[in-house]
Amino acid sequence: MAGGPVHEALADLELVDHHCHGVVTAPLDRPDFEALLTEGGRWPGTTTFDTPAGVAVRRYCAPVLGLERHAPADVYLARRAELGPAEVNRRFLAAARTGVFCVDTGYTPQPLTSPAELAAAAGAVAHEVAAYEVVRLESVAEAVAGRGVDAGGYADAFRSAALDAVRRPGVVGVKSVAAYRTGFVLDPARPSDADVTRAARRWLARGGRLDDPVLVRHLLWTAVDLGLPLQLHTGFGDPDIRLHSVDPAHLTDWLRLIAGTIPVLLLHCWPYQRQAGYLAAVFEQVYLDVGLTLHHVGPARARAVLEEALEITPFRKLLYSSDAYGVAEFYGLGALAFRRGLGELLQDRVDADELALADALRLARWAAADNARQVYRLPDGH
Repeated sequence: MAGGPVHEALADLELVDHHCHGVVTAPLDRPDFEALLTEGGRWPGTTTFDTPAGVAVRRYCAPVLGLERHAPADVYLARRAELGPAEVNRRFLAAARTGVFCVDTGYTPQPLTSPAELAAAAGAVAHEVAAYEVVRLESVAEAVAGRGVDAGGYADAFRSAALDAVRRPGVVGVKSVAAYRTGFVLDPARPSDADVTRAARRWLARGGRLDDPVLVRHLLWTAVDLGLPLQLHTGFGDPDIRLHSVDPAHLTDWLRLIAGTIPVLLLHCWPYQRQAGYLAAVFEQVYLDVGLTLHHVGPARARAVLEEALEITPFRKLLYSSDAYGVAEFYGLGALAFRRGLGELLQDRVDADELALADALRLARWAAADNARQVYRLPDGH
């Protein structure tokens, strides 16, 4: 990491990762590891090591495993297998120096660490780590449908199940993946009871994922009623997304309707980090991060993404997240990219006398940890 007091302060700060997932605890062969390096599919004849994320793994993650920088992919994977999943996870989680994890537990196509297991792995190097849960509301709705419910009772059953879920110990927020299911080009108004019943009848008859626009709107309004911070995936994601429809600016009318209610946290945002910054600047309840983006662009481009996100974003509105999923490398890369990118842009502003050093250090603390503690009402120190 480059020198300067802002870099040094960020290197010493323990992060609050306000949006992340568990990591795989079983050994991974090369195809499975490569599949987790990308949001896309597997491409015959190519390797995801030849992507910005794959190159960053070989450059920045290899030394954490005791290898030379830029170790070849086969050497990297052999060393990973030699150390074993538990040691690999411990090393990268420790390297991230994250003190708090807010874990989305709603996406588990393969066995992943629980929040408690994630905290235990991260805290294996002599510091206390806390992990909290973020409830994915689509998973709650789909579980309600799976247990059997009639269309007329769906709304009450979903609300009751959502209330039960957020009352579990350690739950600090909820999340929606409406971006994957419908996009954000939706009627912003709360749907009527009759509309919900008709939509539920259609959805329950065909089954599958919750992707009915009326029921997605109902889910978002239920999130408002729950009263907890709501995380919304926006921008970059896997091929289920239609990128033009997940620009967070499409949420403008809905955000206007819910003013004064709950915090809304726009996740990832790329390539719409400027639109997200606009929303954070004009709506009191809107916050953002550029998690997921940072480990995919790598430390070399982290500053550029953060600079665009912060052009007009109030400094109390930027949060850190890794959105690490599956492989612990993304915890290490996300933290490194965030510290380096934010440190570079703040230090340059100090050096140009555009920002006082005391202000830069304060803004670094806010983005790294304090903003998340405030939004999620986490205890001091956690």
